[in-house]
Amino acid sequence: MSTAADRLKTESPVGYAGVNHIALVTNDMEKTVRFYRDVLGMKLVGTTGGEEDYPYRHYFLSTSGGPALAFFEWPDVELPPAKGSGVPASGRVFDHIAIAVSSEDDLHAIRARLQAAGWPVGDVAEHFGAQSIYFEDPNNISLEMCYWPRDLDREPLFVDRDPVPAAREITLS
Repeated sequence: MSTAADRLKTESPVGYAGVNHIALVTNDMEKTVRFYRDVLGMKLVGTTGGEEDYPYRHYFLSTSGGPALAFFEWPDVELPPAKGSGVPASGRVFDHIAIAVSSEDDLHAIRARLQAAGWPVGDVAEHFGAQSIYFEDPNNISLEMCYWPRDLDREPLFVDRDPVPAAREITLS
């Protein structure tokens, strides 16, 4: 008897092209744009809103080839408290957003920009061949800037000593 999972394995793969954007929330678009554009150096690439049937703002900031960060502005929304990356917290559906940079120099440049703006940022952390810095944006969203020269599609990384069965199927095949 064939299972749904077995049938899906034989179908043609989906042509994924990456994540288009990650939709986040702010209660102050001005503050958010100034942080991402002026402090982090991202390009503002799209703005919507102000129309009768679309009254709220929805702005897009480029990560240069990766997914855009998009923010909905809901002025009355209560933002969550700050939470460090990798620190467990109830009621959250994601931990942090990791944004790739092209080189170690770029990683250090972003850290220097944050420091020059008086923005709290951690030291460079190294893990599994990656170098990262961690901080929160003005909306208490945990962010990571990461330089990782490894291409996981070409060179997967499986280091969990006790992987779940679904991962074990891949690593043992």
